[in-house]
Amino acid sequence: MTDSKMDSFPPEVAEKLQYYVYRLIDPRNGETFYIGKGKGNRVFAHVRGDIEDDSLSEKMTRIRSIHLAGFDVAHVIHRHGLSESSAFEVEAALIDAYPGITNIMDGHGNSDFGAMHSSEIIKRYSAETAKFEHKVLLISVNRTALDSSLYEATRYAWRLSQKKASQAEVVLATVQGLIVGAFIAEEWLEANSDNFSGRESVEGRYGFKGGEAPINIQQQYVGKRVPDEYRKKGASNPIKYTW
Repeated sequence: MTDSKMDSFPPEVAEKLQYYVYRLIDPRNGETFYIGKGKGNRVFAHVRGDIEDDSLSEKMTRIRSIHLAGFDVAHVIHRHGLSESSAFEVEAALIDAYPGITNIMDGHGNSDFGAMHSSEIIKRYSAETAKFEHKVLLISVNRTALDSSLYEATRYAWRLSQKKASQAEVVLATVQGLIVGAFIAEEWLEANSDNFSGRESVEGRYGFKGGEAPINIQQQYVGKRVPDEYRKKGASNPIKYTW
């Protein structure tokens, strides 16, 4: 832990740190609630709640509640002196190790290279590679979102081009490089409670209304592996277009 009065690194220290990976901790119960990476004084900006990166509302709500209770957010620098690529890897590994944290994304590379059972690895790499014969929109679905239904996890709520997404003939849900579902989007709408009853509004994001793809399309894609060209290591964007 660090002195709660410290709010920045001395310039000579910040230069030597290079990239680093850190945990934010709730001092009320010792729970880690966020994993981050950065340079300079990013960790202190997060501790103060000065970083409003879109839709990380759960994290920001936690930080505000800690402050309102009269406490300071605690933190630990896990690794420093890293290159950016190494920081991505350490961040991803820590996100795997702390389930239930408030990170929206799984971490760079976790969608394809994160924690898996050996049987999942075998299934993924032995699966036939899909050949896209449609304009396909690929959506890497966060595993925790699958607690509802695959359709609900796939259709809401994504940062993408509404115009381009509307051109997609098929929407494919993927988990760690394997295609697990196929859907047809009839229309893409702003992700808000007016368009999607019962769902929380997420500014700047979109969702679709539609349903499962016809059985012949499901048989064509589901259970197959996403081609390597769409699974670059370190890529964090869950949205990919095949056209």
